Amino acid sequence: MIAEGDTLESYVADDFGHAPFFLIVDTETLDYQVVENEYADSEGAGMKVARAIAGLGVDAVITGGIGSHGLDILNNAGIHVAYDEEGTVEECIGNLKRRYELRKRAGSN
Repeated sequence: MIAEGDTLESYVADDFGHAPFFLIVDTETLDYQVVENEYADSEGAGMKVARAIAGLGVDAVITGGIGSHGLDILNNAGIHVAYDEEGTVEECIGNLKRRYELRKRAGSN
């Protein structure tokens, strides 16, 4: 989760590479770890952040916006990316879980 703040009530960040925080969230328990974005002020931040996230072992990333290079890095690492997301971290996790369940049910029929 790419976030403006360090809690589940924080809003999802619009800018993937320059977001202040990453929240690594267990979607079942909502336990989370906060990682400060050390690349937020760097040139090529999106690619650097994508590489860092790919090394964290996450399954999915939720963000407001992401560039094509960062998206490619995450996709090549097998990480699902939900972008154009709006709302709080907790709301977006709920939305992602609902979409996943709908796809899962549709695929099993």
